[in-house]
Order: sequence, then structure tokens, then C-alpha cells
Amino acid sequence: MPTTRAFVAQSATSPLSAGIIDRREPGPHDVEIDILYCGVCHSDLHTARGEWPGIVFPVVPGHEILGRVSRVGREVKGFKPGELAAVGCVVDSCRSCRNCRDDLEQYCDAGPTWTYNSLDKHLPGKMTYGGYSKKVVVDEHFVLHVREQANLAAVAPLLCAGITLWSPLRHWNASPGKRVGIVGLGGLGHMGVKFSHALGARTALFTTSPGKAQDARRLGADEVILSRDEAAMAKQALSFDLIVDTVAAPHNLDPYLNMLKRDGTLVLVGAPSEPHPSPMVWNFLLKRRSLAGSGVGGIRETQEMLDFCADRGIVSDVEVIPMNAIEKAYERMLKSDVKYRFVIDMATL
Repeated sequence: MPTTRAFVAQSATSPLSAGIIDRREPGPHDVEIDILYCGVCHSDLHTARGEWPGIVFPVVPGHEILGRVSRVGREVKGFKPGELAAVGCVVDSCRSCRNCRDDLEQYCDAGPTWTYNSLDKHLPGKMTYGGYSKKVVVDEHFVLHVREQANLAAVAPLLCAGITLWSPLRHWNASPGKRVGIVGLGGLGHMGVKFSHALGARTALFTTSPGKAQDARRLGADEVILSRDEAAMAKQALSFDLIVDTVAAPHNLDPYLNMLKRDGTLVLVGAPSEPHPSPMVWNFLLKRRSLAGSGVGGIRETQEMLDFCADRGIVSDVEVIPMNAIEKAYERMLKSDVKYRFVIDMATL
């Protein structure tokens, strides 16, 4: 069986280190990719440190993968060796349920196969391994096209941070004439500000940090609202069509619900380790508001997002690191000490 180099978490308490993992020989419908860059997601940290249930060690994180095709199976028609290609959070699904037929594979009724820490359908008894590695082999259906461009490293985070914000903004129709709020300016939130602005919505950033105001405006925010300023928050009542909350820590949702117009929606995309306090029911009843969630995106909408970004020159704000700096990057992520996404240069593995 083919093997490749990777950076591996052997347990929840051991630092990631160099190792060798199995990759399958490309089948008829498979694309093999030499990985150039892999973004670093907070989910990687949660998984590598065993902070979520169901983690099976050893683990190779990484689901913001960008590289070049090295080999393709005999039935592959959409990719050729030498072309750029990308892989996001999902590498397989049942492809027959309603959600898969609707090109929303991330909601597969049978459960999607995640890029890492899922049972591997192609290697019985083994788990999927992610992009902290030199190569990956993925079914063509779940591989995405990327156009040649100058800053390829900054494209990689679009595969998770980007699509996680693109999907709800598109689904709830962020567009000219709409007022959209983004809660939090991190890896997810900075993409939310960029996308909401690019889609033509009037965009506000909610933040606890006054020092982020200037950067938020650079990214496309029309206004910045300090969420700890109760008077400033109260002035926003009944004024938003959509608010997307990216914060991955428990907090009070009622102030944001109060800002929604009738039929407005608060969408949660941050995933805290503990539940949010339960909102007041009256905030829903009196204005027919909705509280919703959204998880990454399907393959079709991810390709739509990549094409939209290529057309408009939109990429993530990134800091490129060598592979052996990953533990330090995790420490800095916990302190929000990055603007706004780490990306690993896989040539350093």
C-alpha cells in the first residue's frame, strides 16, 4: 500500500510529530494530489487535543487543502496531472439521500465522510487522514478546481473558513438592500465581512475589541459595533436582516436576537465546547425571528465560492508557517494571535 509523510497526533497529550501514513492507490474515479498548502482550522486543534467526542488516534488534521494533481484514475474526466486542485471538509457521502442529491453533501443522512477522523470507506478499519501530509487521494466528485493565481497559500482557508461563511450568507440572501451583521473577527469572521461586503449587503462587525475597528473597515465593514457597549447595542434594535455569529465560546444570544427585524435570522457557525445560555422565547415569538445553524458547504456551492473569489481577487488574510511550527500556531490560535488564518507550507514537511 502506498505511504506518505505526514504530521501526526499520536494522542491527545502528545505534540504533533513527523510520521508515515497509508494512502490508497488511486482508483478509477480518484484524484491524487501533491499538497502545497494546508490551512489550520480551530477544528484541527480540537481534534488533535481530543477535545471533541469520538476522536480516534492517531490523527492527521487538515481540511483546507490546496495542491497539484499528480495522478488520476482512468475514469476521471475533470482533472489532469499538473492542474491545481483543492479539498475541503468532506471527502465522501452516500450520494443518494435527498441532501446529497441537492448537492449538500455535508448534511448527508448517512453521515458524510470527513476529511479526517472518519471511517475510511476505501481502507476498511482505518480512519481518514487530513492535509498535514504530502499527498491525499480523493474521489473526483469531492475535488475542487482552483484557478492559477499569485497567492495560492491564501486560497487554502477558503475550503473551510470561506465556505462556512459563504454558505449561510448565500442561503439567507445577503445582497444589496440587506443589513448583515458578523459577530467576531477571526478566521471565520474576517471572511464573513469580506463576503457580505462583496455580495453588496450593508455590513456591520460586532466585536468586543475596539482595536479591531480599523481592520474591520479595511476588510469591508461599513460599521463596527462594540458588543460590550450596551447603549450602542440597544441602538441597533430591529435593524438587521441577518446576523452570522462566528464566536466559538458560550455567550448570550439575546442581544443579537433583539437586533433582528421581523423574520430576521441569527445563524450560528461557531462551535463552542459548552452550550450557549438559552435565549428568551419572547425574542422569537414577537417578531417571528429564527435561530439557525449552518455547517460548511456542499461541493457545488464551494466551487461557486472559489469561482466568485477568483473573479474578484478575494482570498483569506494568512500567515504562512513551516510544518514544525504547528504547536506554536495552536498556542497562538488560543490567544487569537493571528490575522487571520495560519497556513502550512507543506514543502517544509
